[in-house]
Amino acid sequence: MLSVQLGAALSVDLISTIGAAGTAWLRLTFGALIFVAIVRPPVRSLRRRDLPGLLGLGITTGLQTVTFLAAIERIPLGTCVAIEFLGPLTVAAARSRHVRGFIWPAVALVGVIGLTEPWQGSVDAVGIGLALISAVGWGVYIVLTQHVGDRFEGLTGLSLTVPIAAATAGIIGIPQAAGHLTVNVLAVGAGLALLLPVLPYAFELLALRRLTTAAFGTLMAVEPAIGLLLGLIVLHQRPSLIQLLGIVLVVAAGAAAQRGGRRGQLT
Repeated sequence: MLSVQLGAALSVDLISTIGAAGTAWLRLTFGALIFVAIVRPPVRSLRRRDLPGLLGLGITTGLQTVTFLAAIERIPLGTCVAIEFLGPLTVAAARSRHVRGFIWPAVALVGVIGLTEPWQGSVDAVGIGLALISAVGWGVYIVLTQHVGDRFEGLTGLSLTVPIAAATAGIIGIPQAAGHLTVNVLAVGAGLALLLPVLPYAFELLALRRLTTAAFGTLMAVEPAIGLLLGLIVLHQRPSLIQLLGIVLVVAAGAAAQRGGRRGQLT
């Protein structure tokens, strides 16, 4: 979570140079090159039944990365992450097998309203919409990452899906970045690729082999607070008192959403 949010905060300057989609494409491309070089994916041994999961995760990852970076271009990082967290929180609630689990996404939504402060009249509807799309993508990403992680050993799944994610982001990202790819931009993109996608995607895949999606989504409750803190430290985005209370509600909802976390026997 720290790697994801630090990478997001440090990407703001790059976004202003090559755009959100261009930044997503560049980071994912370098990440794909790293995974392929380390793992050397067994493309020839793939089975037809593996393709839907790989394609689904790759495309979802690409779209989620683009929409998230486009959102933080328009709204504060902490607010964006809190909205995006509705995705994994909903997954946690849906997998909790208790009707009361759906109370917590509602509590988190109240917190998000506090974060966006619509009564102030300065709501960026496009930024919030992009964050909501990213939230859906994040929820789907969690489910598909666990699915792919169960089918492939080590980091093989990532070596197959991150190139697909890079190609997906490249549909918009390549035209957006064209003409702005200096040596400095490439160096920054390569460095940011280590923060996201390389480190967090690898750790998330390994974590989801050991945790239920509900427990994983619950643990991610800390991420909005990390996003708020790094937004303050790196981007000097100062939250109001109501926004701080909103973050507390989001984190509390995530912490209460699910208590169990141990996975059963894999099938």
